[in-house]
Amino acid sequence: FQWSSPPEAIERLKSQEIWFPPPQFYEFCRLCNFSSLRELRKFSSARALEGCEHWMPVMLSAPDGFIQLLPGDELYPEDPDYTGEKKIIMSTDKKVEDLMKEGGIFHRIVIKNINDLAVYVNIQAKYKHINPLMMKCDNSDYNSRL
Repeated sequence: FQWSSPPEAIERLKSQEIWFPPPQFYEFCRLCNFSSLRELRKFSSARALEGCEHWMPVMLSAPDGFIQLLPGDELYPEDPDYTGEKKIIMSTDKKVEDLMKEGGIFHRIVIKNINDLAVYVNIQAKYKHINPLMMKCDNSDYNSRL
């Protein structure tokens, strides 16, 4: 075990020293908004009674990777499969890069491989939550539409 700050953990993921799943990458990117535990506690206390939103990522498979779609993303389905009973598999013949260039409303995690993740968000977070900082572990540039 090793204690790391969120930016340090992301750097360790980039260098392939450690691995953590996409939801934790998303949360580390959110934690990067805070420079101290005191700042995080202040934020948490201020928004504690605002509420929470129940959501699940929806996986979109592309030939060169995956995109975990989150609520608010333009590709997020209207009726997501929260339980896994429907066994819906979304897929496309388009490459991730093309989907990113064509898109305009993002709330997603792009996964090229196990250590190549990126978070893209340009929607307003609900319930006074804070969006993750948009970070990526590769050198791709999809910011032209953000």
